[in-house]
Amino acid sequence: MTHTQTRTAAPRLVVVVTAASLMVAANIVGAVGARADDNPSVPPGTEPSASAPVKVDPNDPDLKLPEGATLAEPKVLDIKSVVEDESGDERREDTNSDVKFALQAEVLFGKDSAKLSADAKSRIAAIADEIKNQNATKIRVFGFTDNLGSSAHGDVLSRQRANAVQEVLDDELNDPGITFEVRGYGEQYPIADNSTEAGRKKNRRVEVSFPRSDG
Repeated sequence: MTHTQTRTAAPRLVVVVTAASLMVAANIVGAVGARADDNPSVPPGTEPSASAPVKVDPNDPDLKLPEGATLAEPKVLDIKSVVEDESGDERREDTNSDVKFALQAEVLFGKDSAKLSADAKSRIAAIADEIKNQNATKIRVFGFTDNLGSSAHGDVLSRQRANAVQEVLDDELNDPGITFEVRGYGEQYPIADNSTEAGRKKNRRVEVSFPRSDG
């Protein structure tokens, strides 16, 4: 049985949707990140799931399996809370272990640019406040684009945009104990259909993610 989880959104975020998702493994070739961890990473939500918390005995007489059948490998169902503002410009996802903010590129940058807009810094500062609240010390900043233009251009632009967001976060946090992992994934890992402009707009984004605190 899956239990949905309800979280209280900040006043500016008004549309709440909850969903349960399985963590799915994905293999990628990652760029080298500034002040990055030694191990390459993938966007949150694409990692392998954790081990199952309850071990099932396949020989238990109360376990009814068809003759010759075997149990599949266990997976953990992670509860995800998704909060998105009415415009869709900003999205927050909370799971049991992580917090992730996704900001659409249009609210941060001009077209085909990695220069932050006047409104961008206040949005990034709000994310920095949440990082402080969670006492997080490992921050991932990942950039993404749509599939228009060349893949190579998208890789470079998404990395430049991720770098720009990371620099503001670094200034706001002002904590030498924090490690950043900064990567540009270009058109990889779309979250919407690239065949429509509405979908491409969602895919042009920068994601900031970090572990939740235990408190």
